[in-house]
Amino acid sequence: MENGATTEISAKKPSLIRRLYNWVLKWADSPWGGTALFILAVVESIFFPIPPDVLLIALCLGSTKKSFRYATICLAGTLTGAVIAYALGHWAWNAVDHWFIPSVFSQSEFDSVGAIYDKWNFWAVFTAGFTPIPYKIFTITAGVFNINFSMFMLASLIGRGMRFFFVGWLIWKFGSPIKSFIDKYLNLLAILFTVLLIGCFLLIRYVI
Repeated sequence: MENGATTEISAKKPSLIRRLYNWVLKWADSPWGGTALFILAVVESIFFPIPPDVLLIALCLGSTKKSFRYATICLAGTLTGAVIAYALGHWAWNAVDHWFIPSVFSQSEFDSVGAIYDKWNFWAVFTAGFTPIPYKIFTITAGVFNINFSMFMLASLIGRGMRFFFVGWLIWKFGSPIKSFIDKYLNLLAILFTVLLIGCFLLIRYVI
């Protein structure tokens, strides 16, 4: 009986990701919410599994008038994290690689991104920044594979900026009723937009 009860409790215990998710959300009710958003955006660009969108949405819903301010904070944090991640990959990868593989991303993911960079460069970073593809994989590997830093930062600025300000604009414009729409369709819209954008680029480059 005791073992059965223990098993039942263990089965109901939230996963680590869910506990981290809930912990992140708690900061939305704190006076340090903006600071927490910046820090979350920094570490998410390097290793943290919870995207900053979670806290960004909660903070914007708490004060719709500050939606663009929070989007700016989130963007500043993610770009700061991108610089740190790039530096780690570029100058210290041999010393820190065991911290990232396989706990943050797998060796196969790392190798795949290297192959993608050989062909796509700007579009690889932009896509990772705007869509739900794990951005941290591309920030670290950009430094490892010596991707042009200015191009990397420009792609990050555009991709991440579009994502965060789109979220901020939706909440500023429509308020709390838009939250369920964002939860269900934001990633899908981001993917469709990116496919359309890259498709138009390829059409202009190779057909027209």
